[in-house]
Amino acid sequence: KRKNQLGVEEKERRSSESLLMSQFPVTLKKQLVDDWEFVTQLGKLVKLPRSPTVDGILTKYLEYRVKKDNKISDSCAEVTKGLRCYFDKALPAMLLYKKEQKQYKEEIKGDVSPSTVYGAEHLLRLFVKLPELLSSVNMEEDALNKLQQKLLDILKCFCRRTKPISSFLRTTAIPKAPMGQKASRSKRWYLYVGCAIHC
Repeated sequence: KRKNQLGVEEKERRSSESLLMSQFPVTLKKQLVDDWEFVTQLGKLVKLPRSPTVDGILTKYLEYRVKKDNKISDSCAEVTKGLRCYFDKALPAMLLYKKEQKQYKEEIKGDVSPSTVYGAEHLLRLFVKLPELLSSVNMEEDALNKLQQKLLDILKCFCRRTKPISSFLRTTAIPKAPMGQKASRSKRWYLYVGCAIHC
C-alpha cells in the first residue's frame, strides 16, 4: 500500500513538473530553437550586455502586474527575486553552451551578476531547466502548481505585451536548410530540449 501511495505521489509530481513545459508558448519555443542553432551550429553569440537584461525584464514584469492589479503581491515579488537568484547561479553551471564559456569569463568578473548582463535568450533557457531544478525542491504539490502558474504568467505576459519578450531576442533569420534536411518545428523543439544545454 505504501509503495502504491509513493507511486501515485511521484506520478502527480511529474504531472505538475510538466505543466510549465506543456504550456510553453509556441513562439518562444521557436526562438529558443533558433538561438540554439545560432550558437551551436553557426557560432554566433549574442552581444553583451543585452538590452534589456534579465534584471530589466523581470522589473518590467512587476511593473505590468502593478498596472493590472494596482499592487505587487508578495508572491510575485518572491518569484521574480527567486528567478534572479536561480539565474545568477544556474547560468555558468547549466545555461551556457560550450561556445559561450569564453565570453562568460570575459564579461562576468568580480561582483558582476549575470542577470545584469545577459538577456531574454538565456532567461528562456532557464525556464526550460526549471522543471528539473524544481524536482529537487521539497515543496507541496499545491504550492508547486501555484509557482508554475506564476512562471507561466511571466512567459505569457511577454507574449501578450505590445513589445513581447520575442522582440528582445535576435531577429536575424537562421539560414534555410536544404530540401529534405529541414526538421519539423516539433522535432526541432524536442531535439533542443533533449540536448541543447549540453552542446
